[in-house]
Amino acid sequence: MTPEPTHRIEETLRRVQGEFLEMPGLRLTEPQARRLWGLDHDVCEVLLQTLVDANFLFRTRDGAFMRVEQPTPLRAAMRARTEKIAAA
Repeated sequence: MTPEPTHRIEETLRRVQGEFLEMPGLRLTEPQARRLWGLDHDVCEVLLQTLVDANFLFRTRDGAFMRVEQPTPLRAAMRARTEKIAAA
């Protein structure tokens, strides 16, 4: 049996993922995400970081969060290009 707080967190996580999937190009800062989903600072921070760690979201240079839409992580693609350039 799943404890209630864990169930709520998983439900919120699915809701956040759903919002990003339903709205391509959605770009939110942490304060905007907290207001949109009614989350406190700590919960929102952990939730967003969990989605970043899962490679579902990435953080922009100015601190906003967006959905990863590339099948290959950008870092891996950049590393491959850099290795090709270095080998030439």
